[in-house]
Amino acid sequence: MAIRYLKHKEIDFEKWDKCIDNAFNGIIYGYSWYLDITSHYWDALIKGDYESIMPLPCRKKFGINYIYQPAFVQQLGVFSKKPVSSELLKEFVDAIPGKFKYVFYNLNVYNDLQSGKKYKTINNQTFELSLAEKYEIIRKGYSTNNKRNIKKAEKNDIFITHSSGPEPIINLFRNNRGKLLNTISKTEYNNLKHLAYSSLHKGIAQVYSAYGPTNTLCAGMIIVRSHDRIIFLFSGSNEEARQTGAMSKLIDDFISRNSPSPFILDFEGSNHPGTAKFYQSFGSQKRIYQSLIINRMPLPLKLIFHVYKSLKSLILRFN
Repeated sequence: MAIRYLKHKEIDFEKWDKCIDNAFNGIIYGYSWYLDITSHYWDALIKGDYESIMPLPCRKKFGINYIYQPAFVQQLGVFSKKPVSSELLKEFVDAIPGKFKYVFYNLNVYNDLQSGKKYKTINNQTFELSLAEKYEIIRKGYSTNNKRNIKKAEKNDIFITHSSGPEPIINLFRNNRGKLLNTISKTEYNNLKHLAYSSLHKGIAQVYSAYGPTNTLCAGMIIVRSHDRIIFLFSGSNEEARQTGAMSKLIDDFISRNSPSPFILDFEGSNHPGTAKFYQSFGSQKRIYQSLIINRMPLPLKLIFHVYKSLKSLILRFN
């Protein structure tokens, strides 16, 4: 059964979302409404009657069609009602139309692709914590330093609320770490707000906020539920949070309220050593997902593209 390439207007979104609902590796990133918010335009590869699907977020720049990974979408790849074999995954990758001259795209943790002559893969890490055990048992897996930070937060009178809106947390990140990183565009921040409010409206999101003794917001997180996962979608914090251990307290409070349960807390990364160490301090386990890279551009364009990426990296670093 051949894989079909469909443009966005040709996709049956009802069948698409039903596939994500029933996929053995279904996750929120694959839903049509989520993709519409984060990428605005995306095409797709379909096998059978939407039994296996692969979204293709795409753009065109300098006359070049390319596939990219949208912000706030950690994993995509092939979603299927049955486990995805290496043969099926390769079939989908080979079916990516030749008009897309460059591909940088994250597969999901259930997609395992071997690098080939036409493409290569890069390993990324994410961290997951099972909430199946009682809180007391999960807490035993915390690192000593993490337990110390939670006690520090309690001594500093950090208190947690569960009814705040998402915008203060987004602004908290934007005015602190966001200024240093400068990697999220204004459009992407707007997409995040849209995403958060849409998820809250659907009843699948929650906002957790940490306040200091002067009733000032110092840390917060936005989480969304999908299938068997609770996804740590976004967080923000300031210097007060770093000094008082507020983020450790915030996540600890969430774990205490949601365990035992059949969910997995998915921390959504990270490859950054410091962030990875923080997520591991809760006793989470590392899992690998891959980035797929395909470069079909002729040599002159490859060189120009390489220079463009290098300059963009420098601009982001020094602005």
